[in-house]
Amino acid sequence: MSLQRIASLETFVNVPAEGRGRRSRQGSVSSIAASERARKLTFNPLPESWNPAFVDDRDHHLAQSRGAFEVPQWKRILVLCLFAAGIVFGYAALKPVLKKEGAYEDICNGGDTCMEIHLNLMFTVAAVATNVAALPVGAILDHYGPRVCGVIGSVFLAIGALSMSFARNLPFDAFLVGYLFLALGGPFTYISSFQLSNAFPRHSGLILALLTGAFDASSALFLVYRIIYEKTGGTFGHHKFFLVYLVVPVVILGFQLTLLPRRSYKTVGEIIEVIEGPVYDDLSAVPDAGNVDDQVDEQTALLREEQREHRESIVHNIEELLGSSEADKDKQVQREEARNEKSGVWGVMHNRTAWEQICSPWFVLVCLFTVVQMTRINYFVATIRPQYEAILGSKQKAIEINNFFDLALPLGGIISIPFIGVILDHTSTVAVLTTLVTVATTIGVLGVLPYTWAAYANVVLFVLYRPFYYTAVSDYSAKVFGFRTFGKVYGTIICLSGLFNFSQSGLDFLFHQTFRGDPVPVDLLLLALGLVIGFCLVAFVAVRARELNRKREAGLIGNGQGEY
Repeated sequence: MSLQRIASLETFVNVPAEGRGRRSRQGSVSSIAASERARKLTFNPLPESWNPAFVDDRDHHLAQSRGAFEVPQWKRILVLCLFAAGIVFGYAALKPVLKKEGAYEDICNGGDTCMEIHLNLMFTVAAVATNVAALPVGAILDHYGPRVCGVIGSVFLAIGALSMSFARNLPFDAFLVGYLFLALGGPFTYISSFQLSNAFPRHSGLILALLTGAFDASSALFLVYRIIYEKTGGTFGHHKFFLVYLVVPVVILGFQLTLLPRRSYKTVGEIIEVIEGPVYDDLSAVPDAGNVDDQVDEQTALLREEQREHRESIVHNIEELLGSSEADKDKQVQREEARNEKSGVWGVMHNRTAWEQICSPWFVLVCLFTVVQMTRINYFVATIRPQYEAILGSKQKAIEINNFFDLALPLGGIISIPFIGVILDHTSTVAVLTTLVTVATTIGVLGVLPYTWAAYANVVLFVLYRPFYYTAVSDYSAKVFGFRTFGKVYGTIICLSGLFNFSQSGLDFLFHQTFRGDPVPVDLLLLALGLVIGFCLVAFVAVRARELNRKREAGLIGNGQGEY
C-alpha cells in the first residue's frame, strides 16, 4: 500500500530582504508575505508547460482555486474518505469470505492453492493500480479540480461494486476487474480531498492527519463485513454486500455535485498572493502613475475607494481565517527552518531538474528500498494466514492471528499518526532512515520465528511501521527533492514500486510450488534485499549529510537551508 501520506501541502522559505515592507499598509498578512515564499506541494507529474489552467465557463476567468473565506464554513467539513479511500487494503479480511463464497472455484475445481493464487493476483493488481493511479489523478486534479476527480472516483467505485456483486454471472474475471476499479476509485477520492485542509488553515495539520487516519480506517470496512458475514451464517454474501456498498459512490456523487467545491481551496501562500497582487482588478480604469494628480476624476476616485474597501474586506476575512499575526507567522517560519536544519539534508537537490534528481543516488537508493519494502508489505497482507499456517503448524492459530491483524491494521495507522509527525519533525533524516531499516529487519526476523508471541509482535510492529514508512518516504522526497518536483519524483517512486508489486505473483509461485508451502525462504530473501539496500541508503545519506553540515559550518550555505 502507498498513496501519498503528507504532513503539509506547503512550506515557507525566506527570500531576499529587498522585498520586505512592500504594501505594508495592507496589514499583517501581506507584510509577512514579503519575507517568505510559499512552495506548494503538487501531485501533478507533468511539466507546468503541459498544464494550462482550465477556464470556468460560467465565470470566464481562471478557476484553478478559491479562498476558503469565500465558502460558508459548513461546506468545508465534509470528508468522504472513510468508506472509499483504501478499502482494498482490507483484503486479508475479505479473502476468507470470498473463498467460502466459492470465488474462482469454477476455474480451480476446488483447489485451495489455485484459489489462493488467483485471489492474491486480484489484490496485487489492485495494489499496483492504486499506486500507478496517483500519477493521472495529480494531473486531472490540477487541470479540472476536485469535483471532476470525485465524480470519476464515484463512477469507478460503482463499477467495482457491481462487478464484485455479479462476478459469478459475468463472462470475464469480474473479481479481478471489480477489485481493480475499487482500487482506482480510492486515489480519486483520497488525493482530491487533501485540498480540504486548506479550508481550515489554522488546523491544516490536523485535517491532513484525519484524512490519513480515514485512509487507514477504511481498510476496516471488510473486517466489519466479515464479522457480519459470520454472524449471519453466510447469508449476507458478497453479492448483497457490494449491492449495499453502492450507497457509498451514490452519496459521494451527490455531495460532489451539490455541496463540495468545484475548485480546490487556495493554500495560505496563494491567499497571501491575493493581497500581494495588484490593487485594481480593472487596470484600464487606473490613470498613468505619472499624471495621477491631473487625471483623477470623480468616477476614478469612487472606483479606487470601492476597490480599496473591497480589498480591506478581503484582508480582514483572510486574517480571520488564518488567525495569525505577523509574530505568529515569523514563528512558523522559524519552526520550519528549525525542522529543515534538523533534517540535515534539506534542500540538497532542490536546485536540480527532475531528471537530474531521478538520475541521482538520492533517488535510486530510496526507490530501490521502497520497491522492496512495498513488495514485502503487500505480500504479507496477501499471505498472512497461509504463512502462519505453515510457520506455526496450526490452522486455528493462523486464523486467530489473521483476525488480530484485520483489527490491528486500521488501528495501527490511526494510533501512529501523532507520533509520526513528532518523529519526522524532531529527528534527522539519517536517524529516520536508520529506524526504518532497523524496524524492517526486526519485522523480517520475527516473521520467520515459529512462536505465537513472535507472530503477534510481528503484527504489532508491522501495523505501526507501515504508515510510518510511507510517510517517511514522502517526507524524505519533500526535504531532499523539494515541493517543486514532488509530483514527478515521488510519483515516479510510487509508480515504479507499484509496478514491481507484480513480482508478488512470482513470490506466490515460489511459496506454494517451489518451496512446497514453506514461506521462510521467500521471507528471508526479501529480508536480505531490504537490509542490503537499506544499509547502502543510510550510509550514503549519512556521508552526504556530514558534507552538507561542514558546508553550513563553513558559511557556504545558511542554517536550515540546502544547496538551493
